[in-house]
Amino acid sequence: MQLQQTPKITVDTRLTREAAELLAKADIHLNGRAAWDMQLRKPGVPERAFASGNLGLGEAYMDGDWDAQQLDEFFCHLLRARVADDVRPMRLAFHALYARLFNLQTERRAWMVGKEHYDLGNAFYAAMLDPRMTYTCGYWKDAGNLAEAQEAKLDLICRKLGLEPGMRVLDIGCGWGSFMRYAAEKYQVQCVGVTISKEQAAYARGMPGGERLDFRLQDYRDTDEKFDRIVSIGMFEHVGHKNHRTFMEVAHRCLEDDGLFLLHTIGKNKRHSTCDPWIDKYIFPNGDLPSLGQIGDAMDDLFVAEDLHNFGADYDKTLMAWHANFEQAWPRFAAQLGERFHRMWSYYLLSCAGAFRARDLQLWQWVLSKQGVLGGYERVS
Repeated sequence: MQLQQTPKITVDTRLTREAAELLAKADIHLNGRAAWDMQLRKPGVPERAFASGNLGLGEAYMDGDWDAQQLDEFFCHLLRARVADDVRPMRLAFHALYARLFNLQTERRAWMVGKEHYDLGNAFYAAMLDPRMTYTCGYWKDAGNLAEAQEAKLDLICRKLGLEPGMRVLDIGCGWGSFMRYAAEKYQVQCVGVTISKEQAAYARGMPGGERLDFRLQDYRDTDEKFDRIVSIGMFEHVGHKNHRTFMEVAHRCLEDDGLFLLHTIGKNKRHSTCDPWIDKYIFPNGDLPSLGQIGDAMDDLFVAEDLHNFGADYDKTLMAWHANFEQAWPRFAAQLGERFHRMWSYYLLSCAGAFRARDLQLWQWVLSKQGVLGGYERVS
């Protein structure tokens, strides 16, 4: 995005000097010349960052108090150097403790993310996403653009599941229905999808090809039918660690004994960590990224892990493509959403791109079976 024209300022305080020393560990300089350097526009940015971590840093960015020409590279440098480990604001301790002790993804609270994030408007997401409206990581192995990467991801999932005509498939967290429509069209399967977003459900039901598709506005915990295959693409991040086992139990009871379950989820590298407070407040309320160990605990004695595939680096490319689309479409939404939203959404997309680029976040596809595939499961790529 273009930097605003507010002139840079120079502030010499103790916290500014401390911030400069920390940022230098990541080769980031205050008011420096590199594209990833932090440009201070107003005083108080270091104070807000030291007091509230990324919550304060993100809000200061939304307020226009600082900029970086390449925000994605700023975060890649920052996270790769683990600078955040040296900033532990006391006021965030309650946020971490609350998330650890309480179930923030109960059946009542689970609908919050649908209303606050996914119901922003179908026109907005259609402008940002690929033509199929796929709001998850693309598979860029042989893809040259976003549409190709998303179609490659959908086909990869279908092939990993071994879909055959007539199979009945459950999609937990079906979004705008991109997987279901693709699977029904290309593999002639019957699909049931559940979502907690009214906008997504309305969009999906209005698309053609509905004779094989059943979109339901409901919580995943209310599903109790048998399916040959189950898929969940980018929804497990909203389940919450206190509900991981419940989620796996739902999948287990709904899957035929000889079926396969593919779980596609963002993941974190450290078990005992909480959601970023800025992301929680402004983007994904009550989100909770799982670790490898937490997923393993949740499926213990329920599923056999047939395959685990990490292509998290592809999320960097996906997010950068979304950001390019967002910037191109922004003039259509500027009057409705305002400049603070523009900066907020850019911060979201570009900071996440930097996190995946730094390998601070992962993207996993698990293939699970109830009893183990006789003779072994053959990896599909």
